[in-house]
Amino acid sequence: MKKIEDFGIRVPEILLPKNIDVKSWSVIACDQYTQDLDYWKKAEAAAAGKPSTLNLILPEVYLNSPDKPARIEKIRKTMKSYIAEGAGSQDSVFDAERNCMVYIERKTAFGRMRRGLVTQIDLETYEWKPFSKANIRATEATIVERIPPRMEIRRGAALELPHIMLLVDDKDDLLVGGASTAVRGKAPLYSGELMCNGGEITGWAVESDSEIAGVTEAVAKIAEAKRAADGSTFLFAVGDGNHSLATAKAVWDEYKEKLIAEGADDATLRDCPVRYALVEIVNIYDKGLTFEPIHRVIFDCDVEGLIKTLAEKLGGSVSEVSGAGELEAAVKASHADFGFAYKAGGAQKYVLLKTGITELAVARLQPEIDEFLKSATAAASTSAKKAEIDYIHGSDEVLKLGERENAVGILLPPIAKDSFFETISGRGPLPRKSFSMGEADEKRFYLECRRLFK
Repeated sequence: MKKIEDFGIRVPEILLPKNIDVKSWSVIACDQYTQDLDYWKKAEAAAAGKPSTLNLILPEVYLNSPDKPARIEKIRKTMKSYIAEGAGSQDSVFDAERNCMVYIERKTAFGRMRRGLVTQIDLETYEWKPFSKANIRATEATIVERIPPRMEIRRGAALELPHIMLLVDDKDDLLVGGASTAVRGKAPLYSGELMCNGGEITGWAVESDSEIAGVTEAVAKIAEAKRAADGSTFLFAVGDGNHSLATAKAVWDEYKEKLIAEGADDATLRDCPVRYALVEIVNIYDKGLTFEPIHRVIFDCDVEGLIKTLAEKLGGSVSEVSGAGELEAAVKASHADFGFAYKAGGAQKYVLLKTGITELAVARLQPEIDEFLKSATAAASTSAKKAEIDYIHGSDEVLKLGERENAVGILLPPIAKDSFFETISGRGPLPRKSFSMGEADEKRFYLECRRLFK
């Protein structure tokens, strides 16, 4: 019988505040509302005067702020003050550590309910580099330059708070669904309303021997079904927090070298808290988990040349449709067709490119766009305007931008969950800005904590 550790998972020591007030304690992921300072001011008002995860993170709206070093120093001091003489002590914000996973139900303000399982993963079983055979793999291209600034925050931090979401390909709902069944009838660890339109959340401990055995059995069945011919297993895909997990890996690799240089044995390395990262696992088929395509708008390019090239490269056929509504409906009804809105000769055009792509469409489209723009830039005169691409959420804005002169809005089809893991396994991580999981207010909120550097 395999143990849960055999799959790169370990039951964490969860920290939660005493008499937890979810509305003031829990705050949205730091990489949301990066251009909206007002949102973060509202969060500050909601948390004012109370213990809050807001005091333990650096919202990325402040990432380039002159006072960033002072903010990071304040975060470190707050972490230590929250722990005080140790979890459960009189002066600590936290109750005693609890050796458990947490099954959660998150009801969003959009009427959806998403279920997840909070646990910790072994960073030795994760790799973000393309074409990895690791258990846990990145879904989108990782921008290496984004890792060092985040390492500043994690390196030496007393606490870890997760906003990382891992996806599991579990059509039978064995893992998260099994945890849901196991905790029914138990009192929750916490329950309450989240701040700033975040909805509601409830969490239950998954901790008894039988409950952990159920998780282990579910993971074993999924792993066996996902085993490739070469023996590798693609068990989890990073849905949100890709750069945060890459940062955790980089900090562990750095710290591991230090430990080894000091003579640490395998047991010391295996039990080091820095080797692990808290995550929430969500079934990719969860009805509350919506995948939205991120559309493209390109300015100052040869639009008709682009469409012709894409049709040739993707083996597709091109046809004009009567209007924006018809174009949007046609794209939404497929998983392999693209829509183009642009002006030509003073007239508005709506063009549908139908293809027979069976992988995730964006994985085939973006490399061809990149190649076309690269060739166009090389061939252009020095005085010509350089084509620029932008990434847009929501079809309405894309179609509106497609009405501008010298611009083309490109509608991408819905994300096909059935081909998600297969595409990443075969083609590597998806291009940057490939998809979004739900609306901004549905992103993960910080809640559970764990000791990191002691």
